[in-house]
Amino acid sequence: MSLLRSLSRHLVVRAGSCSAGPLRLQSLQPWHTFHTGPWLSSAASSKELLMKLRRKTGYSFVNCKKALETCGGDLKQAESWLHKQAQKEGWSRAAKLHGRKTKEGLIGLLQEGNTTVLVEVNCETDFVSRNLKFQQLVQQVALGTLLHCQNLKDQLSTYSKGFLNSSELSELPAGPEREGCLKDQLALAIGKLGENMTLKRAAWVKVPTGFYVGSYVHGAIHSPSLHNLMLGKYGALVICETSERRAGLEDLGRRLGQHVVGMAPLSVGSLDDEPGGEAETKMLSQPYLLDPSITLGQYVQPQGVSVVDFVRFECGECEEAAEAE
Repeated sequence: MSLLRSLSRHLVVRAGSCSAGPLRLQSLQPWHTFHTGPWLSSAASSKELLMKLRRKTGYSFVNCKKALETCGGDLKQAESWLHKQAQKEGWSRAAKLHGRKTKEGLIGLLQEGNTTVLVEVNCETDFVSRNLKFQQLVQQVALGTLLHCQNLKDQLSTYSKGFLNSSELSELPAGPEREGCLKDQLALAIGKLGENMTLKRAAWVKVPTGFYVGSYVHGAIHSPSLHNLMLGKYGALVICETSERRAGLEDLGRRLGQHVVGMAPLSVGSLDDEPGGEAETKMLSQPYLLDPSITLGQYVQPQGVSVVDFVRFECGECEEAAEAE
C-alpha cells in the first residue's frame, strides 16, 4: 500500500473531468542537480572518477570536476588538461613574482651507482622549503640532473665533474614520467605554492673503479618517496681515490663531507702544505673539524685514501654573494 501511495503522488489528472479520461504518469525528475554532460552516467561512477583524478593530481575538486566535464569523462585527457591549465597559471604567476628574492630553499643530494649529483632550488621563505610539494620539485630536479649525467657517453679512466647553471638546469627534460622541461615543473610549483622560486644550480660527479664519492648533507631529511635522496641546507661531495674497496669507506666519506661543509675550504691542497696563512683555505692543511689537534691530511693519510676533489653547496650563498657585490 505504501508503494501505491508513493506512486500516486506522481499521478496527474489530465485537464477536464476528474471522473473521466485516462490517468497519466508524469515523468520523474532526476534527484541530482549537478548533471552537466553525458559522462555522468551515474552519481556513483562520476564520484569515483572525481576522487581518482583528485588523488592522482592533487588539484581541487572544483578544478577536477571542470576537467572531467571539459574532457567528457576521459580521465587521461582530464589529467593532461589540468596540468596544462596549471602550467598556464604557474607561468602567469611566475611572471608576476619574478625578481623577488629567493634566499631560502634546499640542497638535494642523490647517489645512484657511480653517479652523484648536488642540486640547489631556492624559494622565498623557509616555510615553503618545508612543504612537500617544494621537496618534490627538488627531487624532480635531482632526478633530471642524474639522468642527464647518466646519458653522457664518456669513457672514464678518472673521475669526471660538471656543473649546470640556472638556465642549463631549466632546460633539462623533466624525466620519463613528466612532460616538458624542468622549467615547466618549476612553473607548476610556483602556481601551487605562490612564491618565487629558482632552479639555482647543479653539480654532478661520475667515478670509475678505484674512486669513490663521500657525501654529507647537514641536517639531512630523507625524501618521503626516494630513499637515496637527502635534503638539507648544506651539502658536500668529496672525491677520493683508493686502491681497494673496504669497510668503513662510507663513514670516512661522510666525515670528510662534514669537514668540507664546516670548514669551507677553497681547494684540496697537498699533504706537504704547512698549516696557517694561505693554507687555511686548503682542505688537507686545515685543522680537522672533528679533532683540531691534527690536520685533515694527518687524519686521511693512514686511511689508505687520497682526497682529489670536492664540491660544496650552501643554500642561498649565491644570492648573498650577489648582494655583497
